[in-house]
Amino acid sequence: MAMDNEALLRVKPDELAQSLLNRRRMLKESLPGVIRNLEAAEESLTPKLERQTKAHQQANERVAELKRIRDESQRDAGLVLVEVKSARENLMQSGGMVNLDPKWKKERLFEKLEEIEHKIQTSALDHKSEKNMLDQRRNLLKENERWIEDRRESNQEMADFIVKRRKMSKFYKAADKAHMGMLAAVEKAQPLYDNKSVLSAELRDVKSQLDRAKELLSQSGKAIRHWERRLLEGYGDLGPGFPDLLKGMRKVTEGGASSFARKTSSIKKHNTTEHSGGKEK
Repeated sequence: MAMDNEALLRVKPDELAQSLLNRRRMLKESLPGVIRNLEAAEESLTPKLERQTKAHQQANERVAELKRIRDESQRDAGLVLVEVKSARENLMQSGGMVNLDPKWKKERLFEKLEEIEHKIQTSALDHKSEKNMLDQRRNLLKENERWIEDRRESNQEMADFIVKRRKMSKFYKAADKAHMGMLAAVEKAQPLYDNKSVLSAELRDVKSQLDRAKELLSQSGKAIRHWERRLLEGYGDLGPGFPDLLKGMRKVTEGGASSFARKTSSIKKHNTTEHSGGKEK
């Protein structure tokens, strides 16, 4: 530490002041170019971020619109499903469903549709699983259409029942189409969000650097005048804003500890106290 103090004391005040003055002058000369580059970067990034933000917003709006259509269609399909089940029960009680083939009874259309709907609404499914569920429902509805066509001509009593089932199928198909579109829109929105986040971070960094560069430039003139006066008038107390800069050097010369030495000693003392469980040895 003694060597450090001696080396520090060998530095002439004029040498240090001239070095600081040169640095401030260099900054004042270079900062305008730095500021221009940062302003150009800001000007370039701003419209890019605006475009990405708008594209991401539009993608989110598309997702929301498709979700609304899906939810409304599924709700309407569920309401018609209740009517279809009621009409089916009436036909069964009146004997109008006696020609149901065993295979269709085994298929349990209504129970399967309700089961799929419940899973879609309540389960945290990934896109692949959701698509599989929608494919299952689409296949069930195709079977329903074939079943309806097989019986429409042979059993006119089922006309109202058939109309309701077709209406239900139409709503479910609309819900599935909207759901598939929504999944595609979500996938499209994710990279837009990622790009927006990257551009936003870059723009924040550029603005922060720009503000700092402008601040340094605004301070350069004052700092240059400060060190020019020091070189001309000395390093003692020159009045407000110009305190005695040699006070610490004189203290070290007279045998006192430098501020760095005092700080280092304080840190060592603190660490020793912690390692000894709070008790100084």
